[in-house]
Amino acid sequence: MTTSKKFNSIWFLLGTLLLVVTISLHSCTDDLEKLPLNSDTDNVHFTSVDAYKQSLAGAYSRMAYSTFLRFYWSMQEYSTDMAVSTWNDGGDGIYHELAWSADSPAIANVYTSTLTMITLCNDFINQSSDELISKRGFSGADAAQIKQFQAEARYLRAYCFWILMDCYGNPPFPTEKTLAKSYPTQIQRADLFKFIEFELKELDALLAEPKTNELGRPDKAAAWALLSRMYLNANVYTGENRYTDAITYCNKIINSAYTLESNYAWLMLGDNHLNTNEFIFTIKYDNTNKTWSSTNFLALGPAGVPASINGMSGSWSSFRFTQQIPALFPSVTPTIDKRAMFYTTGQTLEVNKVTTSTDGYSAYKYRNVKRDGTPIPQNNSFGNLSDIDFPVFRLAEIYLTYAEAVLRGGTGGSNATALAYINKIRGRAYANDPSSTSGNIAAAALTLDFILDERARELYWETHRRTDLVRYNKLTTATYLWAWKGGVKAGTAVDAKYNLFPIPTSDLLVNPNLKQIDGF
Repeated sequence: MTTSKKFNSIWFLLGTLLLVVTISLHSCTDDLEKLPLNSDTDNVHFTSVDAYKQSLAGAYSRMAYSTFLRFYWSMQEYSTDMAVSTWNDGGDGIYHELAWSADSPAIANVYTSTLTMITLCNDFINQSSDELISKRGFSGADAAQIKQFQAEARYLRAYCFWILMDCYGNPPFPTEKTLAKSYPTQIQRADLFKFIEFELKELDALLAEPKTNELGRPDKAAAWALLSRMYLNANVYTGENRYTDAITYCNKIINSAYTLESNYAWLMLGDNHLNTNEFIFTIKYDNTNKTWSSTNFLALGPAGVPASINGMSGSWSSFRFTQQIPALFPSVTPTIDKRAMFYTTGQTLEVNKVTTSTDGYSAYKYRNVKRDGTPIPQNNSFGNLSDIDFPVFRLAEIYLTYAEAVLRGGTGGSNATALAYINKIRGRAYANDPSSTSGNIAAAALTLDFILDERARELYWETHRRTDLVRYNKLTTATYLWAWKGGVKAGTAVDAKYNLFPIPTSDLLVNPNLKQIDGF
């Protein structure tokens, strides 16, 4: 192995990460790299339940204040009709062309971020083993609290493994048993599905009851939500339909007292921590912590949106929609469907050139203001950092999953109930009232194509679109074309290999256990 190859490896970097001896557990500057301690100081560090909680906070902070969300959003949205990139930030322009390779810098971003979070979780899982808890003198309620923290670390790891499974197919499989000992082996997609499924089902007995944990920490409903999403996409991951299981886990959430918030515009505001009726699991943000890659990107990135609307500062003009997305709405203003929060001033509908920031409408879905429209106080020296929490799972997705799973033949649900759930979503969209009949559709209109369009209307810019189009076999095929798909203005079909991202070359060069996925 050459020195240059060694230092390019994600595994060298993650191994080095475990050698950090001292950190400030209260620091919230830069990218909040709260890293695990090495074995010489672990017993000194993990001396209290609070110390364990602060260590777990490092994994949460890494998810929130690293580049993870920004890069994952780019991967999921720029590769579809949902967004085009003005600046080719980090090489993300390659996404919309559906023409990446194993050497494309952009594909390594999410790969590295998720594996880093998995490493943090693996270390915490080791530090909270029964043996070490007992050795360090914890028992009773304290030991039980630490084991719940461990369950949360396992959940975060399962979520990161799901992203790797969804995006990269057959990724490396580092666990707490192999941490800092050897290069991880590669796991096949179907086997990783089984591992995540097993973990989440086992966590059902260990996580807090729904709606009883602190905001931003997972509970049983978060595990059910991830299972429902996995089961909806199981045919993609394993070749086996699991729609009945998707319905089962949707029902668990729906029966746990979640309800839709009454106003769609409230979902992505600076005080959206109030949305406890609908939000199941969120990535939390606080403007006392510096990062430009959080929901800052989602409030400031939409082209043209001024500070008077986004609640922060002038637009970065980073991204816009293709013209296919506004066409899904009855109008481009929220007078009919209140989700149509398109920003059109100075923007043209059609994307004639991907890198022209005024080509394509944008939106003001993410706004760093309170429900009453007043600004969020800025507790930092920059004056424009976001407090908008990002909902990883919310009830509207669960309703949409239930309906799609029923239409695809799953049992345990009904078309009538599916229709009722969809009309709740549309009642809110049309009248700020889920019980309203405004916007209701008839049973005959409830089709799979309608569900895909409704998911676009309801969940736009929430990291769902690529996964949805893959499930519908529309990402790479000629079945559905959008502006500049495949690098052609009118859109074109591309090779089916672009349903996945390849393992970065830098990792293939140093980990002898890895084999590139087909086509790359």
